[in-house]
Amino acid sequence: MHEKDPHDLSENPGLTPEETPDEETAGTAPEWAQNRLDLSPVLEAVVNVKAELGKVIIGQEKMMDLLLAALFCNGHVLIEGVPGIAKTLTAKLLAQTLKVGFSRIQFTPDLMPSDVVGTTVFNMKTSDFSFNAGPVFSNIILIDEINRAPAKTQAALFEVMEEYQVTVDGHTHPMKEPFFVLATQNPIEHEGTYKLPEAQLDRFIFKINVEYPELDEEKSILRRFSNDFNMVVKKEVKPVFSASGIAVCRSLVEQVQIREELMDYIAALVHHTRRHASLFLGASPRASLAILKASKAIAAMSGRDFVTPDDIRFVAYPVLNHRIILTPEREMEGFDAGDVIGEIMKKLEVPR
Repeated sequence: MHEKDPHDLSENPGLTPEETPDEETAGTAPEWAQNRLDLSPVLEAVVNVKAELGKVIIGQEKMMDLLLAALFCNGHVLIEGVPGIAKTLTAKLLAQTLKVGFSRIQFTPDLMPSDVVGTTVFNMKTSDFSFNAGPVFSNIILIDEINRAPAKTQAALFEVMEEYQVTVDGHTHPMKEPFFVLATQNPIEHEGTYKLPEAQLDRFIFKINVEYPELDEEKSILRRFSNDFNMVVKKEVKPVFSASGIAVCRSLVEQVQIREELMDYIAALVHHTRRHASLFLGASPRASLAILKASKAIAAMSGRDFVTPDDIRFVAYPVLNHRIILTPEREMEGFDAGDVIGEIMKKLEVPR
């Protein structure tokens, strides 16, 4: 389930489905460590979606896991990485595996809020005003280069990402379920871009930092597409997961158990970000809830209906890395969010 990366704070990732307690050993396990839920819908969805994505995407296992975890706990995702490492492609293919609506919005400096949410227009035939819905009215929304639009256009997403509704001219228009926003941004090219405000960043459950592929993975990429320059194989990716299936999986994830001491562990982790000398801004209670939800999703995807400390440690970095701000002194010294989160993790006693 888990793939090691420089910011993966989990030394011993959660159990795989094959490692969950069987009938012979379940009797010796603590009561909280015995499965009570039938998680087969979640496991089946993970296998099917990743199999379809694997027809095109090589590597990027952690990104796929986090995208599915966000979908299962009703969160949104910001994907950050240099050009050419399949950020947009993975998001589009994920939407292709789902039997739901999909809309892509290319953010540009001249994009207006009405171009995203829609506008009220006068209908000459009926002599009345009617609402023309914008591209945000869909199920899976891919926002490409989100930091290229000005602040007023970015602000158009505030309400819809948090409250799943859009208010235009005093009228509220609810979104249909599921509603899942995937946004991409380039971390190195800042000319003509607008930094996302902290309130906007806080609405993403994860910020996934996508790294370059390993050497073996790059070799596999070259071999796979040596005779398919136009990536015709993308057409072979089929929809295998429905809106009703997503609703079932979300219900199961919500029922995953988490012990009191693990909730205390999450609270302590987030609380330490507010007191750390290297941080100008710590994480909010929304971050605590995000870790709680995401750790439940990762546990379910691992075939367990109970959360372990490793699930929490696995999601800690993608949940927190965009919610904390280093002090200027630490930034000048070359520190990053992962260093501070790792330092806090080492100081905290892990519940047993």
